[in-house]
Amino acid sequence: MFILIVRNNSNPQATDASLLLGAYLGSQGIGYALVDSRELGNDALRAAVRERLPQAADLAVVLGGDGTILQTAHLLAGAEVPVLGINFGRLGFLANGSDGGVVPLVAAALAGEATAERRAALRVDVACDGEPDPFGEGELPDEPLAAACDEACRAEAARASEADPHGGFGVSRLGLCGARTFYALNELAVTRGAMGRIIEFSLGISGSTVAQMRGDGVVVASATGSTAYALSAGGPLVAPGFQGLVAVPLAPHTLHTRAIVTGESDVVEVTLDDKDAFREATLFADGELLLFERPVRRVYVRRSAHPVTLLRVGGDAFYDRASSVFFR
Repeated sequence: MFILIVRNNSNPQATDASLLLGAYLGSQGIGYALVDSRELGNDALRAAVRERLPQAADLAVVLGGDGTILQTAHLLAGAEVPVLGINFGRLGFLANGSDGGVVPLVAAALAGEATAERRAALRVDVACDGEPDPFGEGELPDEPLAAACDEACRAEAARASEADPHGGFGVSRLGLCGARTFYALNELAVTRGAMGRIIEFSLGISGSTVAQMRGDGVVVASATGSTAYALSAGGPLVAPGFQGLVAVPLAPHTLHTRAIVTGESDVVEVTLDDKDAFREATLFADGELLLFERPVRRVYVRRSAHPVTLLRVGGDAFYDRASSVFFR
């Protein structure tokens, strides 16, 4: 048994809880590794953490809020590792309460007494100018698009992150290396670029054009992300077990635009307009800026083949939590 502990290092309570939990696991003869959230701020940092972990984790315990859980999900992307979140943040909608202490929660999870919520995640495929459209031949490929960044590319991304005045926190430079496939638990946001101009784009679903839009952009969210950015933009609350997507326009310049809830096998397509004045757009995956060496032409979002399992020990049901957090 090997446990990964991820803590929000900016929260003294989370730091204290991590030390207490480490002492408990040691007393039980359970191996563990401790990671600070500041080590997970971008892909280069997460890659370094993966390399130094001594073995695959059987459980990830997150001591922080929803943001720390998202960072952990990106660290573990593709691995079937259940995540037990314990709230030491502000909202902590995805996490368990910490009032009863961390040890009883972890002990319950290790004893198999936690409820597993299997959350659908997102796969994002991006086509840039001058590149083949991955959807042009019909079905999107199962393999990641240009995902194999070589070691030199990753090293350059790591150096660029270190040279960033903020440590590259919240920035993925893999697009600059040619990567075109990304992972998200909450959402993919296509928003206005650095010039601040509104963008013009078409929104399609599984080959059908739904609308031509102008505005600040669009958020495509999973059920988990429906309680985050998509909710703030006017989208619906969606139960955790839902496997489809939610597409929510951002400040659309029309009175006729609505959020759309898709089926579980649908692909949401965002195509940026050819007009240069309304073309510049910025992409964020779970709030992490995605950088590319070319302008983005088209974005595809679908359900990922790698869901995230969140563990819940007792506590309120989803609708009770939603009522107390969002309706009071």
